[in-house]
Amino acid sequence: MNRILSRVRRCIEDYEMIQENDRIAVGVSGGKDSLLLLTALAKLRDFYPIPFQLEAITLDMGHADGMSGMDFSQVSTYCQELNVPYTILPSEIHHIIFDVRKETNPCSMCAKMRRGALHNAMQERGIHKIALGHHYDDAIETFFMSLIFEGRLSCFQPVTWLDRTEITQIRPLLYCGETLVQHTVQKLNLPVVHNPCPANGNTKRQEIKELIYELNGRYPHLKERAFGAMQRLPLPAWGPIEHRRRPLPEELED
Repeated sequence: MNRILSRVRRCIEDYEMIQENDRIAVGVSGGKDSLLLLTALAKLRDFYPIPFQLEAITLDMGHADGMSGMDFSQVSTYCQELNVPYTILPSEIHHIIFDVRKETNPCSMCAKMRRGALHNAMQERGIHKIALGHHYDDAIETFFMSLIFEGRLSCFQPVTWLDRTEITQIRPLLYCGETLVQHTVQKLNLPVVHNPCPANGNTKRQEIKELIYELNGRYPHLKERAFGAMQRLPLPAWGPIEHRRRPLPEELED
């Protein structure tokens, strides 16, 4: 956990993600990434020199039957242990996408609907910043997806200002590799909730993940070079603040 906290703090400071007295929502899906992000920010809150508040929000996708439904009771208990207010938002997103619209490529529509529901809930609570659980490998995969499927050099930004909703998105896990995330979640025994989405593991992102795994085995350090290129070019908003130190490649890979 100390390694996670060190990297999260460095990422936050490199991109000036947190300002004094921020109220930050953490989008908690129940997956390993969002739960580790919540844990890291809750622990950081206790000693970070800039004071901030946390709230956890889960969007219940409305998976239909009891066999595949998601039980967030352990997540709720865990949030109480962390002293983080927790809200579950009911929705019918699963029904709309898979039963009504019968989407063949559901991920994009799902992401838009989830984002809209979370942002509405934040605005109702007067919260204008949300922390998302995208990590180091997510960024590299997104970069390759944009290159291969769209023919452009692009990726989500470490800090994104959404002017229409006046909400800022931050991604404090960007210096944490997926292997480190997985090992830490297992070691801490975090209450991960199984995702019953029919599209889970059968997406373009999964194809790219497997391709990068194969290429990285053939060309060692491919991932860290791609990540470094995003910072050095830099892609829009990817250049760390001038006076900060970029992480070394060996500090990112696990």
